[in-house]
Amino acid sequence: MQQKIIVASANPVKIQCASTGFKEVFPNISFTVEGHSLPSGVSDQPMSDEETYQGALNRAKNARLHHPNADFWIGIEGGVDNHNETLEAFAWVVILSKSITGKSRTASFTVPPQVEKLVREGVELGHADDMVFGSKNSKQQNGAVGLLTRDLIDRSSYYHHAILLALVPFMNEELYI
Repeated sequence: MQQKIIVASANPVKIQCASTGFKEVFPNISFTVEGHSLPSGVSDQPMSDEETYQGALNRAKNARLHHPNADFWIGIEGGVDNHNETLEAFAWVVILSKSITGKSRTASFTVPPQVEKLVREGVELGHADDMVFGSKNSKQQNGAVGLLTRDLIDRSSYYHHAILLALVPFMNEELYI
């Protein structure tokens, strides 16, 4: 049985981690995974936990609206929020099916002061990282988390647990319907 997943992003990292997570959780099901750039309805750089979650939810809903024949729709949104006078980065994952919603948030990490300054001035986190680290298009590769951990945790592995945790309601449908 073939099932279709729409990831509300053209970012290859997000598409790959969604594909990997679904295949791990449901090894007996065959999936096709497509990425489509769809709007979040929030700022390019969400600046709070609430705005970041809303962006992920909006992306998943837009994926369902534009691709109604799929089986699952996924929104992944990265954001930052103030915490104890520092800026922390994280991402929300929202997975929708026709009857269930799964959601999870990644771990968070403190953004370095040089990057924080740029983000507070209105520069999107990925661009600020590229400016500070001298990298190019890092958000389509290892991301801030990879740059800061020297790739001990790259963007794909960073999203991995959040994808798995967002799939908990789908693994335990009887508890969530």
